[in-house]
Amino acid sequence: MGASMADQATVARAAGLLRDLTMAPVWAGLTCFVWYGFGALPLHLEVAGQLGLSAVQSSSWIFVIWFTGAMVSVALTVHYRIPIPITWTIPGLIYLGTLAGQFTFAELAGANLVAGVAILLLGLLRIGERVTAWLPLPIVMGMFAGSILVYVTRMVAASVEDAAVAGVAVLAYFAGRSVGDPRVPPMGLAVVAGGAAAWASGSAAPEIVAWTLPALDAPEIRFSWSAVAAVSLPMTLLAVGLGNVQGLGFLIAQGYRVPITPVTVAVGLASIANAGLGGHPATVARTGAAILAGPEAGPARGRYWASLIAAVLTLSIALGAAALSSLLAALPRSLVVALAGLAILSSLQSALEAAFGRTLRLGALAAFATATTPFALFGISSGFWSLLAGLAASFLAERAELRAWRRGSEAARPLPQN
Repeated sequence: MGASMADQATVARAAGLLRDLTMAPVWAGLTCFVWYGFGALPLHLEVAGQLGLSAVQSSSWIFVIWFTGAMVSVALTVHYRIPIPITWTIPGLIYLGTLAGQFTFAELAGANLVAGVAILLLGLLRIGERVTAWLPLPIVMGMFAGSILVYVTRMVAASVEDAAVAGVAVLAYFAGRSVGDPRVPPMGLAVVAGGAAAWASGSAAPEIVAWTLPALDAPEIRFSWSAVAAVSLPMTLLAVGLGNVQGLGFLIAQGYRVPITPVTVAVGLASIANAGLGGHPATVARTGAAILAGPEAGPARGRYWASLIAAVLTLSIALGAAALSSLLAALPRSLVVALAGLAILSSLQSALEAAFGRTLRLGALAAFATATTPFALFGISSGFWSLLAGLAASFLAERAELRAWRRGSEAARPLPQN
């Protein structure tokens, strides 16, 4: 009897999952996957080259960070039915590239392990949850909007420079928006039209791809105080103070009840696993959240499907990074840039509305302006400093509103953007 009831519950849960599946999250998941492969993977290969890693070390690093991110994304997304994309910190990767020649790979692995333990402790002690709850949402959304604005401006530039491919994708997207029929997702039209235009123009050249499994290598782990000081603290700040705050903040702004502590713990565990095979810390994907949890991913109830689809497809990056890199090289970069910008467009609109809707507008503006300015201070990108700039501006000029927010006054909180 008990087994029968359990079977019925499983069937009912599966039926509920299928009811939430529409074409909009499918296209969002595909778009995010293409962005991961074309936008993030080449950067990873470049930084591995800067650090002078062997092919085996690079393969192991690529495998572990994509594999753990995909598996944790699936687990969190299915359990909470919220689009929670977990990948790895791109600013952290760029920062590691700046340290080429200063530390050995063994020292970097040790410092990344310390960062993973620190992230885990922040989650277990619920510090990450308290920080996220304390940070004013308008300032976080101003930081988030400023950080993703570059994708939209790149989309505009790509559509002007390559009107025959990227421009066609943009036009198809707005045609879909004008139809206003959920059965005709704008992103789906953009992908199909852009792909057809690329094929017709000859800018998409087929590639012969040899698929090989990754080589795994557990690096020597060596702890040095200098490496811990130079790497562990910035990595922890970038993963929790930048990636988690922006990604989870966007989910909260979309009206989701985000399990901040479990997510932070999961990110810490994934980061520790990453370090074991030479990888760097995981984080909540800021760009992934914008694509997978934004309005273009369909009704809020079913957007977790976009995260599931992207995560499952991401396993192919883990299992064949080199082959996939060759395959994605066949796509015109202008098309990928245009699709990423289109997928983020509605998320940018929602973030701007949440940032400048009701209160703490100066702080949100300071965060937005700082985040849009590309610079690094002490090796940490402007996205993190924009949060401090926004808080400082509100403390100096919007102190009453800031106090109201910290007291939890509902009048001081912007409405979630759905």
